[in-house]
Amino acid sequence: MATATRTTQICRNFINGQWIDSQSGKTMERRNPANLDEVVAIVPLSSRDEVRQAVRSAKAAFPMWRDTPAPIRGRILARATAIMMDQKEELARILTHEEGKTYKESLVEVQRSINIMDFMAGEGRRIGGETLPSELPKTMAYTIKQPLGVVGAITPWNFPVAIPVWKAAPALIAGNTMVLKPAEITPLTAMKIAEIFSQAGLPAGVFNLVLGAGEEVGDELVQHPDVHAVSFTGSNEIGGLIYGAGARKMKKCQCEMGGKNPMVVLADADLKVAVEAACAGAFGSTGQRCTATSRIIVEDKAADRFVAMLVARGQEYRAGDGFDAASDIGPLVDENQLETVLRYIGIGIKEAKLLLGGGRLTGGSYDRGLYVAPTIFDHVKWDSVIAQEEIFGPVLSVVRVPNFEEALRVANSVKYGLSSAIYTNDSAKSFEFIDRIESGMTHVNASTIWSEAHMPFGGTKGTGIGMREMGSVAIDFYTELKAIYIDYSARKD
Repeated sequence: MATATRTTQICRNFINGQWIDSQSGKTMERRNPANLDEVVAIVPLSSRDEVRQAVRSAKAAFPMWRDTPAPIRGRILARATAIMMDQKEELARILTHEEGKTYKESLVEVQRSINIMDFMAGEGRRIGGETLPSELPKTMAYTIKQPLGVVGAITPWNFPVAIPVWKAAPALIAGNTMVLKPAEITPLTAMKIAEIFSQAGLPAGVFNLVLGAGEEVGDELVQHPDVHAVSFTGSNEIGGLIYGAGARKMKKCQCEMGGKNPMVVLADADLKVAVEAACAGAFGSTGQRCTATSRIIVEDKAADRFVAMLVARGQEYRAGDGFDAASDIGPLVDENQLETVLRYIGIGIKEAKLLLGGGRLTGGSYDRGLYVAPTIFDHVKWDSVIAQEEIFGPVLSVVRVPNFEEALRVANSVKYGLSSAIYTNDSAKSFEFIDRIESGMTHVNASTIWSEAHMPFGGTKGTGIGMREMGSVAIDFYTELKAIYIDYSARKD
């Protein structure tokens, strides 16, 4: 069993290589979602002036960082990767303590972050353009990628290590400087990331951290004229506001938002394997992930058997403190998320047939935390509220369909398009699903939650706007492509 530290931490901003107390005079408490009696951190609600200070720092550092050769930038990221590996368990403990996911899930998230940084460090030797034939004689035509300048990142609480890393790493390797605004309720992991970059030798001002509310800190990043791009992950509501504000400022914006990810199970599938993937996808991370499996679309011929196996497996999932090795899922992140999930469960009870869970867990240590039982609804109508809207909790909806064509139609019936999966042994239907499913990522006989550091991450439709994250293509958002023509026909006299 992992051991958690139990000291309340006073959080500070990281600006120009220094830890600085906020001058706003406003703070909030962050409590452990597994035990609300415990105050984990006192978080400053920083002011717009403090964002401006961070932007000035980033702007001043940009020329030096831009002119640092990309392979040298890569070496610094490689050192940060090694430091994060050395501090993996400490970072995972911080993550479980403030966000609530199980310690084993936190270790996976930190390792994913290490993989991302490791890959991006290597991109320092691979950033390039194209050399193309010119229409003119004795003329060279080629392209290069150039950094934008100061960029902002606004990140959520559900993956508070991985998402800041997968925004910062490509931005920094491309030669940009950054100001990060993490979620107010997960400040400690963000502070640890800033510390690791500093320990790795990242020059002062290249990476800055400002803690606070979106209405102040996030909005100032979007509005500030010296911030040339903003990368956001979070809700559709906020993403729409950021994208609209960015458009009015003629500013690049990247918004990765919600998901309502389908897993199609055909009658010929290996049902045991599909059930494992469904439960891991729906209940892992307490369902608080944009790639969560939230809809099972199963062929009628296999539905009764599949649902019986699904419920039996779901009954084995145990909720509890993330530091308890026996826990399969942790608490929800805060009271607001608990209220949202319970509201959707109430809607589901009216719309469908409840087979498992269906409420808050109480009694003993559950009374001190924010726990919801893994919940399964069956006979869910494809156009019902719980089948269409993102719940962001351990709630799984089963929609029964007569055939593959209807499964595909139902899978595409939502406004989101992040991830998808199909379980079948029919290769022709697998490839047809790949061609026709409306999602940025798809999986065949694999869970909706899987992604890798060197592969693009992102969605279509209402899920994503403005280029993919992760993989080599992540650098494209943080650079401008310059076309160059050189006439080398002229001779000196």
